[in-house]
Amino acid sequence: MIDVKEVLQDAEERMEMAAMYLDESLAKIRAGRANVAILSGVRVESYGMMVPLNQVASVTVPDARTIAIKPFDKKQIRNIEKGIMDSDVGITPENNGEVIRLGIPQPTEERRRELVKQCNKIGEKTKVEVRNVRADIKDKLKKAIKDGLSEDLEKDAEDDLQKLHDKFIKNIDSQLEAKTKEIMTV
Repeated sequence: MIDVKEVLQDAEERMEMAAMYLDESLAKIRAGRANVAILSGVRVESYGMMVPLNQVASVTVPDARTIAIKPFDKKQIRNIEKGIMDSDVGITPENNGEVIRLGIPQPTEERRRELVKQCNKIGEKTKVEVRNVRADIKDKLKKAIKDGLSEDLEKDAEDDLQKLHDKFIKNIDSQLEAKTKEIMTV
């Protein structure tokens, strides 16, 4: 016989993973303000290996429109610039021999709308994952009735599962709303 608490905990963990995916994905979307998370996918060649940017340089945000990248080894400036150019960041780096600067351009109204659509797609994908988890756990509970779980326990577990689902959907909606507000703020 299955442990209802364990099943619900598994559901919560899987829904939490979906919410974390959304959080990470939204952080990478450039909203017009400097954010070091947009560089999290940048890989740089260092001594024959591809490594994350933060392992070869310190990345800081001196102001709202600039990201400064200071290499630990000045010989790496070319490789860091190449890594940024090869990535999907879409910003041309400028260097003064010691520090690489990325100027974050102000997005146009059209670009802002595209970014909001992109966020909503990611949000919908996350909601679908949360719903899939709910459906999967509901199936487990239905099968557990055949294995001897009482119908009352199953109904209570389904109610708890629905509350969990509603909590995560509300969380996803609020994250999307906050990101939309951030993107659309000029």
